[in-house]
Amino acid sequence: MGLPKAVAVLGSTGSVGRSALDVIARFPGRFRVAALCAGKNAKMLGDQARRFRPAVICLSEERAAARLGRLPAGTRVVFGEQGMTEAVCAKATDTVLAAASGVSSVRPVIAAARLGKRIALANKELLVMAGRFLVEAARAGGARILPVDSEHSAVFQAIEGHRREDVLRIILTASGGPFRNRTLRQMREATVAEALGHPTWRMGTKISVDSATLMNKGLEVIEATWLFGLPPSKIDVTIHPQSVVHSMVEYRDGSLIAQLGIPDMRIPIGYALSYPERLPLELPRFKPHRMDGWTFETPDRRRFPALSMAYAAAEAGRTAPAALNAGNEVAVDAFLSGRIRFTDIAKVVESVMAGWRGGRRNVTLSDVFRADGEAREAAMRRISFIRRP
Repeated sequence: MGLPKAVAVLGSTGSVGRSALDVIARFPGRFRVAALCAGKNAKMLGDQARRFRPAVICLSEERAAARLGRLPAGTRVVFGEQGMTEAVCAKATDTVLAAASGVSSVRPVIAAARLGKRIALANKELLVMAGRFLVEAARAGGARILPVDSEHSAVFQAIEGHRREDVLRIILTASGGPFRNRTLRQMREATVAEALGHPTWRMGTKISVDSATLMNKGLEVIEATWLFGLPPSKIDVTIHPQSVVHSMVEYRDGSLIAQLGIPDMRIPIGYALSYPERLPLELPRFKPHRMDGWTFETPDRRRFPALSMAYAAAEAGRTAPAALNAGNEVAVDAFLSGRIRFTDIAKVVESVMAGWRGGRRNVTLSDVFRADGEAREAAMRRISFIRRP
């Protein structure tokens, strides 16, 4: 088996990061933790450091370090983007599990890909904002990008070993979120607690709201264009409330290959870490004979306009996906803090994108970050004109 793979976990205190550490802990002979990176949750990061004893831990802000507590001998503390880059690019690190939310990990992960590290990817911003730069870095460094999102992992499993020219289309499935059967009027009055009540997955607040608006699925369309090299026109979305079929790939001979399983993030995480092997995870088993009433529906883009906006941004390319992502992040934060209604999220993003110009043809990574900042400012201006609910 050889030495255990050394894994740097970015976003270790989030839901995906904690699931990744659970997988790693189950297989100490296969994996060890080389680095842990978190945002501001210093207390949990300190607990994780004492359990997994990594060489490096990273916090976004130095002032939070006092809450880490006593650390194991030999564990260094670094901070910010520079510290994260040091953690992921360390010679001892084999695999980077990128699950940190926000834009802070974009440059560090690109740097790790350029060095040939395996990238287990769960961070949407990396591909939505900087897909071209990450793919180019991976190609230059010989790195493998393996998706951790359940939908993209499902597509990867259904497409691996087949000729890409035989793929007719990718079909991403979505649960439909908590408001699948709500009217626009009902959604207008939706509370934060209702928006966070995802019917299938237990996730963080931001991604739960994105699932409720279907923006999450729109961002996944953009991600899929980079992961699988297909245009948006060959990527469809279907609502599958049971969340058993995680996604499908249709081939030009009429064959449809789907990946099915229980909704547990440890499955795609484990596959990304161990590929091409599969880990013997002791999880509840899928029982097809007990599953009935599977349904598939076409998304209602009138009630969920975020999906159409994401397709438009994917087609526009350049800095449009970064602007979409940034405007959405600001709008979701405003909803979570009670400053706007649920249905205002889409209105804010639409306002940002309506006046957006893609910029020059040869976009640089600096252009992407500049677009991110400008879109955030535009979203905040729009929110300032909305009367509080």
